[in-house]
Formats: sequence, C-alpha cells, structure tokens
Amino acid sequence: MATLDDVRRIALEFPRVTEKAEGHSGSAAWRTSAGMLAWERPPRRHDLEQLDALGREWPKGTIIGIRVDGEQAKAALIETCPDVFFTIPHFDGFPAVLAVADAMDETLLREMLTDAWLLRVPTTIGRAWLAEHGLAE
Repeated sequence: MATLDDVRRIALEFPRVTEKAEGHSGSAAWRTSAGMLAWERPPRRHDLEQLDALGREWPKGTIIGIRVDGEQAKAALIETCPDVFFTIPHFDGFPAVLAVADAMDETLLREMLTDAWLLRVPTTIGRAWLAEHGLAE
C-alpha cells in the first residue's frame, strides 16, 4: 500500500524534480520544468457530479494523477488494473491516469513514476539516469 509520502520520496529521487503546491487546493505535485509527472488529486464537486451521473463513485483513499504516454497507455492501465487505475471525464483526451495509491505496491508506484519522469525530462537526462541505475530503456 503506497502513501503520499512514498510518492514524495520516490519522485524526489529523480533529477530535476521539485515538489510544489498546485491549484486551488494546494495539493502536492511533483514536476520538472516540462510539467507535472504526478500530483495529489482530490475530487472536485464537478467530478463527483459527473461520476454520479455515470453511476460511478470516487474511490476511497489517496488519489494521485500520473502522467502517461497517451490515451492508449491510459486505457491499457485501466483495463489491466481496474482496482488501481481509473479516469474521469475531466481527463478525457489528457495523457494522465488517476490511481488509488492505497491499492498500489511500491514496485508499481516506482515503475509508474519512472515512466512519468522519463516523459518529462530531456532524452539525454533520462538515458543517463537509466544507464546509471542499470536499467534498459
């Protein structure tokens, strides 16, 4: 079971990542100069109204948004792990998935954050980090 502290710890291990409070709620977000890779995502009133109209509910627990490599990647995650990943109408067409942190183990969280980070740093930085950590690209 991952926590927001786990998200923070893992995200800040990557080069060029900073933590910043975002939006009206001041929720935590982790970003590079190219944008956010992950962020805490509490429900908004409009989210709840839209989900209610669809016959769905906002999951219990800590929810984080995670950048993904497009709609196909998002759909694959939701199909593969529907107890972990979901989306809402607000995210239609946006390359990010919502995740129930409490339903993720640290290995999955680290993998998701690594992939998100690689989307947000220059290729040379990502390749160097992967090589330094003995990971294939």
